[in-house]
Amino acid sequence: MAIHETLKKSIPDALRAHDEVRLRTLRSLVTAMTNEVVAKKRKPDELLTDDEAIVVLKRAANQRKDSIEQFEKASRNDLAEPEKAELAILESYLPAQMSREEITAVAKKKMAEMNISGKTEAGKFTGMLMKELKGKADGGDVKAVVDTILS
Repeated sequence: MAIHETLKKSIPDALRAHDEVRLRTLRSLVTAMTNEVVAKKRKPDELLTDDEAIVVLKRAANQRKDSIEQFEKASRNDLAEPEKAELAILESYLPAQMSREEITAVAKKKMAEMNISGKTEAGKFTGMLMKELKGKADGGDVKAVVDTILS
């Protein structure tokens, strides 16, 4: 079942369970996905592909992470907690991300294949690695691993 469809079907379950945080999060995600469908000039009742849905999910997760960071900087933990709960729900629908160790293994293998030796090629190497790991690894983790390997 597609991610978009799974999200739509999860709304009645959240309603029955009286889980307001999950319900609010799912509704906002379905709305964001519908907006994405319309932005792509398709009919609003069409579903996004899993890749498109993952992009929307990641965007929403990044928004929550930014909000959490801002709230914690301002010492507003009362506002950060609901965002953390929503982030946990969002992450449950995202595919599992690779660990830094797994990224390091792939990066070292790719580095040997491409004969990359110094920091001068870091940008090109990071780009190639991101294409290979698209959707499987966080961009910040990939950049950190590349910086560590090439330093």
